[in-house]
Amino acid sequence: MAPMSGESVRPVRSSRIARAGAAALLAALSLAVPPPASSARQDQTAGLQVTEYRIGARDLIEITVRGLPELNQTVRVAEDGSVTHSLLGRVEVAGLTAQELERKIADLLDKQYTKEARVTVFIREFQKIAILGAVGRPGMYEIVGPTTLLMAIAQAGGLTSQAMNELYVYRPAADGTQTRLTIRIEDLVSTGDPSVNIELKPKDVVTVPIDQTFNVFVYGEVRTPGVVPYLKSKGITLLQAIAQAGGTTEWAKKSGVTIKRKDRKTGKEIKIKVNLKRMINNAIADLALEEGDVVIIP
Repeated sequence: MAPMSGESVRPVRSSRIARAGAAALLAALSLAVPPPASSARQDQTAGLQVTEYRIGARDLIEITVRGLPELNQTVRVAEDGSVTHSLLGRVEVAGLTAQELERKIADLLDKQYTKEARVTVFIREFQKIAILGAVGRPGMYEIVGPTTLLMAIAQAGGLTSQAMNELYVYRPAADGTQTRLTIRIEDLVSTGDPSVNIELKPKDVVTVPIDQTFNVFVYGEVRTPGVVPYLKSKGITLLQAIAQAGGTTEWAKKSGVTIKRKDRKTGKEIKIKVNLKRMINNAIADLALEEGDVVIIP
């Protein structure tokens, strides 16, 4: 799956006068971030908790000073969390909400150049990641502070039962290329090792492949004959399929089990004879089944 690049989002507007409007716009974005105890609000449509976004490195912000158009500018936040304002020079902005930055710039202008400056801040581009596939709430998520892979998956509702054994992190490079990091889910969950539980970067795309459900069929002298589903990543053996079908009955002829299978190349039916009694006694190895196999217990 090709990675998704970061996207510009609908500007989030806030001001000293119109904070209620800013809150409504922010909730409409339906983005999930770690909810602070006091400021989190529930978005009834998406079922996600939304909190006011805090500006970070590489965000694109627009600063407007009412009545002083020469002070208006759109600037990208530097890696050190600052912007360079045309009049104020270097201003630390990282970690502030749009409203907090409005107050900070207004205070700096009032102290040195103006009286009662009216400042508006638009956050034109958020730094986000995408979490897709077998998670509870796939979608776009804002990065607020250092965010590890496990933290991001938790924000997205955790892994579902359909998650496969590996996940992938797609990471765009400055030259337009991309890398793909492959991470075993068992290693991620069991160890939490920083080399596996990596810190995510803006525009990363985390993809948890959704496992496919396949079926085999078990008929004859078993307690619950019929369809036996299994996950592609896990596979299923003859003994497992029979166990899922409730096991054999007391009338079963275990020495004469037949597996009917279609040849993938010719489409012709193949019959495989198995002595289940010897298999149960470990005299012969268990047999891996294939999608669509029909097991008949006489």
